[in-house]
Amino acid sequence: MNVRSIVLFAFASGLLVTSAPIFAHHGFAAYDTTKVTTVKGTVTDFQFINPHVEIYLDVEGADGKVQKWVAEGVSVGNMARGGWTKNTLKAGDRITVVGNAAKNGSHAMTFSKIVTAGGKTLAIERANDYAN
Repeated sequence: MNVRSIVLFAFASGLLVTSAPIFAHHGFAAYDTTKVTTVKGTVTDFQFINPHVEIYLDVEGADGKVQKWVAEGVSVGNMARGGWTKNTLKAGDRITVVGNAAKNGSHAMTFSKIVTAGGKTLAIERANDYAN
């Protein structure tokens, strides 16, 4: 093997190794797309960052105890095209989240729509959106 072949092989191998996380993306397989879930709660944190925007909220359970939920959206770019910004939600906001809950029963979901306390609907579009 000549030096050029070795360099080309090393470059291709490095590219393959560094791109592996892209192929490992989980998508929305962890969520129950056969039914729509709605929760109401208070925003504790809003992370407008990639790879997925996340909303953390406190939800009062049927037993009166506070449950910590996380609602996962799509990428910042997709949400920004829909008018979302890092200031769209803030801690203390009361919201209703509509989407698909985690299959494993944890307090996690992927969301397709947020309704503010004032009645404003903030929707997102996903290619694989099963929630109404």
